[in-house]
Amino acid sequence: MQLVRSASSRYLQLLICAAGAFALAPRAALADLTIGSPNVATADPLIPPPYTAPCTVSLFENQQFADFSTKPFQFAPPADCPGPWQKVVLSADYYVTMGRQFDRTAEIWLGGANIYFGTTQEPSATVSPSWHVERDLTDYSALFGAPHSGQAVLGNVVDDTYTGVIYGSASLLFYPLAPSVPDHPPRPDLVLPLAASPDGATADLVTADAQLGVTFLELPRNIERVFLDVFAQSQHSDEFWYFNLPDDIADTFYDGPHTAFREVEISIDGQPAGVAPVYPWIYTGGADPLLWRPIPGVQTLAFEPYRVDLTPFAGVLDDGEAHSIALSVFNAADYFSTTANLLLYLDHDAEVVTGAVTANTLTTPQPVVDENMASDGNSGTVSVTNSHQFTIEGQVHTSRGVVTTRIEQSIDFSNISQLAISDSYQQDTTQTTTIDSTTTQTSGATVAIVHERRSYPLTFNYDDMYAADGSEVLASSVDQEFTQQIDVSNQGFAVRSAQRDDHVVTSATRFYDADGNTTDLQADAMQTYTYAGPDGACYSRQITAQRRGLSVPGALTSVTDGVGCAGDVNALSFFDEFYNYASSVFGATLKVLP
Repeated sequence: MQLVRSASSRYLQLLICAAGAFALAPRAALADLTIGSPNVATADPLIPPPYTAPCTVSLFENQQFADFSTKPFQFAPPADCPGPWQKVVLSADYYVTMGRQFDRTAEIWLGGANIYFGTTQEPSATVSPSWHVERDLTDYSALFGAPHSGQAVLGNVVDDTYTGVIYGSASLLFYPLAPSVPDHPPRPDLVLPLAASPDGATADLVTADAQLGVTFLELPRNIERVFLDVFAQSQHSDEFWYFNLPDDIADTFYDGPHTAFREVEISIDGQPAGVAPVYPWIYTGGADPLLWRPIPGVQTLAFEPYRVDLTPFAGVLDDGEAHSIALSVFNAADYFSTTANLLLYLDHDAEVVTGAVTANTLTTPQPVVDENMASDGNSGTVSVTNSHQFTIEGQVHTSRGVVTTRIEQSIDFSNISQLAISDSYQQDTTQTTTIDSTTTQTSGATVAIVHERRSYPLTFNYDDMYAADGSEVLASSVDQEFTQQIDVSNQGFAVRSAQRDDHVVTSATRFYDADGNTTDLQADAMQTYTYAGPDGACYSRQITAQRRGLSVPGALTSVTDGVGCAGDVNALSFFDEFYNYASSVFGATLKVLP
């Protein structure tokens, strides 16, 4: 969706070099990073593959998306590559013909579970963009052990006005175990979807009371760890939720209602169980398509789910009774497309595991709204803040003894909008979400700790300005970032850390004469993606793009690799030693999935 002139009219898994570094250059050719090219360009790293040859299973090939029908396919496990696998990777390629078209939502479902969620690049009258996405699905290996029906979803209008036709192909790559690599970390034994239909579909949550809920009538009785991968994509009145304002002034400034605070609430049997902060994804039609040609926003083409650790509730889920898990979006106005996947680890040496939640201080959010508006109501500042500090703890009596998991989390949200409307329009918004989580797991005398910090800073300025002669300047700028640091400590080992940062800065300016004719277009964009981990793992890439004038599209202007890495060379390994190191305690919590 676009806001142009509305007032007037990949991921990076925590990878560590183990047996040697893997140079990214050969596979980077999959992405078009040719200087001067107007095609989609991202700085995100590709997933480093194991050195074993993969078996490739095609899900669909050159599928046309020109309507809103689902595109079914059939999946069978690769006969020549039986599991367990070293790695399973979704590889997908899309393109859209030149012309007029909006950004569209793309999904892939298998056995009712979502295995890809993202949006498309908008074309232009002269550019037919193509792009490549990948997702590490190794944690979903249990899903791929049996045949399933699947479907690709990408609703698209094609008619005399919207002429861009979208095509896509997707495959799963199954890499056999690498013989010289230490045992792979444990993976979930079950992947259970939370979807709106058995075939797989998002639930559109149009109000704060709406829920995506699934009741599991019979769960295994030996669950010892539980995680939930949550997607919440903003749509319609909530697409620009970070611009939303209190109900009494929202219409004045052409914005959605209920303020700019959103988060996903997770409940088990009606009791608060966790929180999934919403990342402010911006699609390639967001505010002004010029902002995102050719560099899209953070995770725009491939969303990352937020992984919620529900392990303190494992003992509750083990009791043999039916249990309901539900998602809702606080302050939802219309609407959030939501889905989730439940990942269960089982105790293979026990038929029944017992346990209980021993502490839970999670409560309903209480956001604070502050309106400082001028007397005429046409200018001022509005802020909304919210702060969570909570602890959830639980125990399970496993075959190895009593294991206690304690989650201490602090989530702070702040959104400040500077507003002005007269002959011109201004909305300049600064928003930050910070997440600080400490998970402590105690098993006998062994204590292990994972400390994760995330930050989602966003500055989005939208200014539509008129001169006395009737000419107009529409200026938009975005500074969008995703930062993450994970520290792991285990008894007898030093703390080990990994950090990543995905940062997009972009601006676009449109110039109009008094008759509304476009006289000039200017845009500048930059993405910087960095990762650093213990044992030498390092990745750094910065790309820039620019547009000047009406006749030339935005194009890539520079690519800089390896800054800050040894020898200025990116070095990642497919084998995640960091993940292996503590996976026996923390399982999936150490993986950063797209």
